[in-house]
Amino acid sequence: MFENKTLLITGGTGSFGNTVLKHFVNKNLKEIRILSRDEKKQEDMRISLNNKKVKFYIGDVRDYDSLENAFRGVDYVFHAAALKQVPSCEFFPIQATKTNVFGTMNVIKASIAHNIKRVICLSTDKAAYPINAMGISKALMEKVAIAESRNIDPEKGPIICVTRYGNVMASRGSVIPLFIKQIKEKKPITITNPEMTRFLMSLDEAVDLVLYAFEHGSQGDLFIQKSPSSTINDLAIALNKLFNASNELKLIGPRHGEKLYETLLTKEEFSKAEDMGDYFKVKCDNRDLNYSKFIDSGDLKFLKEEEFNSHNTKILNVDQIIDKLLSLDYVDEINELK
Repeated sequence: MFENKTLLITGGTGSFGNTVLKHFVNKNLKEIRILSRDEKKQEDMRISLNNKKVKFYIGDVRDYDSLENAFRGVDYVFHAAALKQVPSCEFFPIQATKTNVFGTMNVIKASIAHNIKRVICLSTDKAAYPINAMGISKALMEKVAIAESRNIDPEKGPIICVTRYGNVMASRGSVIPLFIKQIKEKKPITITNPEMTRFLMSLDEAVDLVLYAFEHGSQGDLFIQKSPSSTINDLAIALNKLFNASNELKLIGPRHGEKLYETLLTKEEFSKAEDMGDYFKVKCDNRDLNYSKFIDSGDLKFLKEEEFNSHNTKILNVDQIIDKLLSLDYVDEINELK
């Protein structure tokens, strides 16, 4: 599907964009476009890749006009641009809204205007039962994408799908690089809550989820990977063990807006989700506002009390976490330097 096509990645200088490039730069795409605000990261990426197939565009999803040139002639869009740091979004919720909600609307408008074929919007587990500004803004991002998908002429407009996933291991600003830095500096490893659980997903798995949604998605579908999880305490122990260290584990309490566990699939979504093997698919609810058409029948599956969260998924033990960590190029490279 990608042969001789042009792919645009918004927020493409981030961890996700770098991993997509690793997958695609030597494939038969016509062109890969990177759209971001960060000229320094673009310059570093340009020098590192030295590949004429990859084109760079300075722009901001908040500014519709800056998207025009980047979207012209594009076939597919992976929309990864977002504000993702939970504490930062707690202090600057309007900024999170401008990027995550209005920015997504701009991406969809530009995709419609330029006859893009498919758009995959990347979301987060924090959008399910959101309690923090980042999660709320990403939940609204999902709602915007799905609402717009209902209004698109299937014969003309882009197919819009959403992927939702948990913590991406070793991505920028995540806990694994922090723990490794603390271990290497022989400082205590700071634990918010030892019983706190988080999904564990590699960047390669995040790309696989997006590609699965790209290949199997219909208008308005939401895709979720069945990721395992671990406790924060066991993750710290696993990293200590991996680096032959014995750093103290220091309890500091939760940060602003943190949950004890994260949910990838809510009870309401679980009741209508389709099991795709390694993934769940939740189809778009395409009913209109004329609810009187639906009052004579109900769905008993809605009564189920199940959800898919980081407490009830497969929770990895320390040795299993180490195996998962060793699959990451990031950890492997640092391990060689210690």
